[in-house]
Amino acid sequence: MDNGGHDTTTKVTTRAATMGACPFRGTRVGGAIGSEPQLDHWWPNRLKVELLHQDPVQANPLSDLDYCQAFAEINYDELKSDIRELLHDSVDWWPCDYGNYGPQMIRMAWHSAGTYRIADGRGGAGGGMQRFAPINSWWDNGNTDKSRRLLWPIKRKYGAKLSWADLMILAGNVALEDMGFQTFGFAGGRIDQWEADSATYWGPEGWTGDEHVGHPNEMVTLDERWEGDPKQEHWDLENPVAATHQALIYVNPEGPGGNGDPMDSAREIRESFARMAMNDEETVALIAGGHAFGKSHGMVDPEKIGPAPEAASMQEMGLGWHNPVGTGNAEYTMTNGIEGSWTSHPTRWDNEYLQNLFTYEWKKTKSPTGALQWTPVDADARKTPDAHIEGKENALMMMTSDIALKEDPIYRKICERFLEDFDYFADAFSRAWYKLTHRDMGPIERYVGPEVPDQLLPWQDPVPPLDHELVNDSDIDGLKQKILSSGLTVSQLVAAAWASASTYRDSDKRGGANGARVRLEPQRSWDMNNPAELQNTLSTLEAIQGAFNDAQSGDKRISMADLIVLAGCAGVEKAARDSGVDVNVPFVAGRRDTTQELTDEPSFEWLQPVVDGFRNYRNDEVTYKIPPEHLFLDKAHLLKLTAPQWTALAGGLKVLAINYDGSHHGVFTGRPGQLTNDFFCVVTSMDFQWQPQSDDELLFNINDRQTGETKYTATRCDLVFGANAQLRQIAEVYAADDGHARLVNDFVKAWHKVMMLDRFDVPQERADAMSNC
Repeated sequence: MDNGGHDTTTKVTTRAATMGACPFRGTRVGGAIGSEPQLDHWWPNRLKVELLHQDPVQANPLSDLDYCQAFAEINYDELKSDIRELLHDSVDWWPCDYGNYGPQMIRMAWHSAGTYRIADGRGGAGGGMQRFAPINSWWDNGNTDKSRRLLWPIKRKYGAKLSWADLMILAGNVALEDMGFQTFGFAGGRIDQWEADSATYWGPEGWTGDEHVGHPNEMVTLDERWEGDPKQEHWDLENPVAATHQALIYVNPEGPGGNGDPMDSAREIRESFARMAMNDEETVALIAGGHAFGKSHGMVDPEKIGPAPEAASMQEMGLGWHNPVGTGNAEYTMTNGIEGSWTSHPTRWDNEYLQNLFTYEWKKTKSPTGALQWTPVDADARKTPDAHIEGKENALMMMTSDIALKEDPIYRKICERFLEDFDYFADAFSRAWYKLTHRDMGPIERYVGPEVPDQLLPWQDPVPPLDHELVNDSDIDGLKQKILSSGLTVSQLVAAAWASASTYRDSDKRGGANGARVRLEPQRSWDMNNPAELQNTLSTLEAIQGAFNDAQSGDKRISMADLIVLAGCAGVEKAARDSGVDVNVPFVAGRRDTTQELTDEPSFEWLQPVVDGFRNYRNDEVTYKIPPEHLFLDKAHLLKLTAPQWTALAGGLKVLAINYDGSHHGVFTGRPGQLTNDFFCVVTSMDFQWQPQSDDELLFNINDRQTGETKYTATRCDLVFGANAQLRQIAEVYAADDGHARLVNDFVKAWHKVMMLDRFDVPQERADAMSNC
């Protein structure tokens, strides 16, 4: 048959020969799924809405586990005994220094917890994130992968009952105790996450995971997080980061950029540790206490060390930093490049670190790898035993960051007090270590285990225990009627409840409505809370509370914390009803009122966001490097909202008119105070044009396309729901003709979720609120 000159035989044969073959056959090298340039490559400034859906239940093989209950089933004494035994059981593939793995377990725990920063509550030990990129491959975390691998037999034995997050911190505690130190206590309850964290901003330099990228001495000209000169008064570290260089936990031990200047180092230390919620005494206690143990490693040229775990070859078994010199470990170990120990007894708790620091004069020298360090001027100074070669002694070592404690006048006074009173120092270190390792755990209700201290500490944001009978359904109905007949508007009721509950941030479990701190400083004076109107609302609610409590017999009462939330629920129900949809907004009583004395005002200042798009608040005193909608996304992430929940709440709250300054930005409705879908109808409509009011494109006029008349005004945080591709798809669902009732119901579920975020005292109710959304 004439086929027009085209031979089909080859085509048929080729197809037959490849039937059932790998469909990626012939793919170029590096052409595996995911290796092609991703969205961020092409559009680096896009709004990454997918960050709201990190660590999904689908990634968690233990999603059905009640972890606190499982942890309680552990034989805790046996667990600690197992860890203690492991500390002294050296293995060939990674021998322990001085016959004790304790110091390296302390370092692992320290670096797990030490990523915490107070600005946004992110980092810390809570999710066991040291197991994942980028943290597992930071230069400063060199060889912490070995510590976790050493602990695998313990994890294997206890399985799902013991999270990696808890095990890493407990191993540090047991190590301290094994070497003679009395810890303040330990709480379990940290729940592991199951995928790398893509949401946390670790700094502007970026992270490539390359073999040697990240050493702070190589980042001097690249580091973008500092402004000014370390020797000048104006020297600022970008918020919210706390580490002074990319890929570090705290500071460069050699001084800023490796400059070896102790006073410059002291300035870095003070700023970095303050960003991690530590005062000067806690800072000195942590450094002096931590450096009582172990050694630093710098025996091999860093150019010979292999890639970090995320870039290591398959044969490395998930470990990184392969060392090809000698045995690759023991006396050949390379970690941060500085070599030596601070004391002559590196596995014993004592005050020798401070004694050595102040007894001797110190001179700059170099480690075998060329890193800057300090050694005693006096050749007859104490020596430290070699960690592996029996009979060998080495000179003591100090880092520039150690000498900083001696030269900075404030740090020096603290050191001198610790030298004079060893018991005081021990207590300060125990408390600072406990704070470091538990700072991000949140309310005491999340603490489990037999070693949880009875003492409540200021940084735990104490709320007094429940001491009264709770209101019942009949009481709640009566209180709603009182609230709605009080003269307060829907906007006022909703605004007060939102101001109270939306301070929550899931990063460190701080904030929320429990405690009613919206009545206290600093929250009641925040501009974003519209203090005058808030006080009017609270005064009215306090009168309702007083009348109700006075009328009760027995010990039944309602707290202001509960009443503020209940008032918001009543407002939402009225707003929905007035829009034509009857809905019941869930309310769970049991919140308690705290006091001003139990509120650490400076630390609570950090809970005030620089941008809150729900209320169109923006702090103009803060310099922005990214658009407001990106910070709005960050706020939604801290509230654990999904993209639909974020969208429903943002649009619903806008038509309820709770803008902090009473402005009409984003209030796209002619019936404010009713829970309509009007916001979404406008933001998705092509009947309007969006016209920037100025070149900065922060405010917009929403103009009628036909007449040019300005119908509404808006911010970027309003319009992102019509401009961003992913958010627009959700907005269109609510803008559709059948979208109103769906919006109301979705809004109510998301509202209840936010109101319950801090209710760790009723975990099942909280879980129901989360799952129903």
